[in-house]
Amino acid sequence: MNVKECLEYVTKVDMEAKKYMHAAGVLQYDMETICPSAAMEEEGEVSSFLANKAYELKKDDKYIENMEYLYEHREELGDLDNARAYVFHRDFEKEKNITPKMQLEFSNVYNKGFVAWLDAKSKSDFGLFSKALSDIKDVEMKTYNLCDKKYDSCYDFLFDRYEEGVTSKDLDEAFGAFKDRIIPLLKNIQNSKKKIRTDFMSRKVTDAEQMELSQRIMDLIGMDKDRRALSLSEHPFTDGYSYSDVRITTHFYEDNFASSMYSIIHEGGHALFEMFQPKENFEHFLNDKTMGQHESVSRFYENIIGRSKGFVHLIYPIVKEVFKGRFNDVTEEELYEALNLVTPSLVRTEADELTYTFHIIIRYEIEKMIVNEGYNIEDLPKLWNEKYKEYLGIDVPNDKEGVLQDMHWASGFGYFPTYALGNMYNSMYYNKMKEDMDVEKEVSEGHMDKILAWMSSHVFAKADRMAPKDWIKDITGRNFTPNDFLDYLEDKYTKIYEL
Repeated sequence: MNVKECLEYVTKVDMEAKKYMHAAGVLQYDMETICPSAAMEEEGEVSSFLANKAYELKKDDKYIENMEYLYEHREELGDLDNARAYVFHRDFEKEKNITPKMQLEFSNVYNKGFVAWLDAKSKSDFGLFSKALSDIKDVEMKTYNLCDKKYDSCYDFLFDRYEEGVTSKDLDEAFGAFKDRIIPLLKNIQNSKKKIRTDFMSRKVTDAEQMELSQRIMDLIGMDKDRRALSLSEHPFTDGYSYSDVRITTHFYEDNFASSMYSIIHEGGHALFEMFQPKENFEHFLNDKTMGQHESVSRFYENIIGRSKGFVHLIYPIVKEVFKGRFNDVTEEELYEALNLVTPSLVRTEADELTYTFHIIIRYEIEKMIVNEGYNIEDLPKLWNEKYKEYLGIDVPNDKEGVLQDMHWASGFGYFPTYALGNMYNSMYYNKMKEDMDVEKEVSEGHMDKILAWMSSHVFAKADRMAPKDWIKDITGRNFTPNDFLDYLEDKYTKIYEL
């Protein structure tokens, strides 16, 4: 056995596994977009079957032996294959006790959970989802107990799947700093005499108009027309299956054009990350970005760029044109202020930039109670409603707008804090970007290609081969801190609300 032979063998297996995963992913995309409701569970089973074929290939003794040999001799490998061997070894150590049979069983539990969530949300009845969510919790606990590596808590294990090396201690410190500084700011905003005009934000627009605006925004931020697809779904998402196949979804509300517009910008950020990472990553089967890294990019485009004065200046004439003069009585400044209105709200995906993190803290605290303290799943609506009242002063009218609003728990626990970490990462590299260019000026003049080029070389380039704490330090020269994000919020909203 030698390194060259091992690489040839594992590359052949990885290529076959990748084809199974591509097919499984396309079926999953179909399931969440156009699949008939009666066929969803069956389609989920087919997708799980295909994904399990890929899992079986990588559980083969010969494959494991070759990959472990590469890991032990990784100093003989190039950077990309070194990272590939590391990722395999890390994931293998976490999952080595999970057999292909178990993996298929677990996958089917998640798929059934997604179908149950859709039904429950459509009927605004958490009771229709509670049994499936209990089954999902059981799978999460089994996965934790099967892992030989020891963690301080089940939650730390689950979160490590999404954000390697970041613990609940890190999250507690970051969220504590957020509450210390943003709760007083929110109170000052609520007491401000500044009045922001919003009447035009609910003017009715057609699906066709929103689709046109979506396509123009995707062009504007730099999404490759030949490698993208757009569909509608209950909950917007992004999937990248290969270098040439990146897909996003959105939803249209006739009286809330901003919802789809910012879904497109957010999901478009995810898509750009997939499209413009180094092409050789795909050739070496590297797609190991953490979700915090990914959410940093999507929320960078959605908020730091998408809600900036420069970007509003750029899209203001486009909005007026696409919506055929219905916004002619709205000034550019009025549009900017309305798109940055701060008001506590029910739904996370519709939340303003400042209160958004409170939605994440609520979910984070609930998830820890579920997996670390054994909180009763059936009582989640009550707990959810209490925390929305505590943090945002809001009464939750129903399960659809409350505990059922997100699809994420159908895939397990631990994802939500990555959104907040993403905000904190991107504020750090935004400050670094400003050292290299006048970002506001470049955006207002439509030079989005310059933004993308900087992101590609600084943010995207090494994400697949670095743990997030190392990655953010490599970009910025500083250790992770939430303070850049808190400074950004205080500066921006103090100006908007004339505090």
